[in-house]
Amino acid sequence: MSSYRTPAGAPNRIAARFAALRAEGRGALITFIEAFDPDRATSEALLQGLPGAGADLVELGVPFTDPMADGPTIQRAGQRALKAGATLPGTLELVRGFRAKDGTTPVVLMGYYNPILAYGPERFCSDAAEAGVDGLIVVDLPPEEADELTAHTVPNRLELIRLVAPTTDETRLPFVLAGSGGFIYYVSITGITGTRSTTEAHLAEAIPRIRRATDLPIAVGFGVRTPEQAAMAVRIADAAVVGSALLDTLAADLDESGRARPGTVEKVLDQVRALAAGVRGARREAA
Repeated sequence: MSSYRTPAGAPNRIAARFAALRAEGRGALITFIEAFDPDRATSEALLQGLPGAGADLVELGVPFTDPMADGPTIQRAGQRALKAGATLPGTLELVRGFRAKDGTTPVVLMGYYNPILAYGPERFCSDAAEAGVDGLIVVDLPPEEADELTAHTVPNRLELIRLVAPTTDETRLPFVLAGSGGFIYYVSITGITGTRSTTEAHLAEAIPRIRRATDLPIAVGFGVRTPEQAAMAVRIADAAVVGSALLDTLAADLDESGRARPGTVEKVLDQVRALAAGVRGARREAA
């Protein structure tokens, strides 16, 4: 079996990518898609096309039957994916195929702990690293219960990316950040994904507070949908995460049977290009 692990001693792909972007003086665009949505071939084509369209990092959703933190858009994407036969091993195979063609773009799996627990945390972390995964976001795994996973993420050089919410107070923040890696995912709204958007005033207050507690890059998600919102996010933080807006475009272009049309993938990638243009021009406009 081929290995796509980052070579021992080399920087993790996430750290290397953020370092390169800092040298360029710009923020990052992080795109989210759901594995196997609406089928394996379409999600594979999207995954392969995202870096060329301007995605600096890729989050790949692991479909789950009870996605409690996700809004209707991602819930429906997960349902389509599960109907198409999505599994955790199948998701790792998507990453393996991606890694065979792209050795530098960071890939982060985002999902819930139950599939990992069923797979076996030790085996999962080993297999994920071998497939070329760089980081994990496990939205329902609090720091208090993370030891059984971090025991295996660390030796496999997988970054465990923690979520920080607007409700995370000064007492809780250092505890949440302890053991974090890769970047900090700032959940810019309270509630579920894809339902509301944050404001510049809110980010201008929240992001400096988090910066005082960590040296890790900070990504803003849960409410970034447009190039203008992505640009606003990277003027204050280090990255913008866009997911629901891309999945809405995908869903709107499916045929009556729920299948992708000939131009569906390109429509989503065109949207990524527009988001990337917003992100890449954001700090030049502010200068």
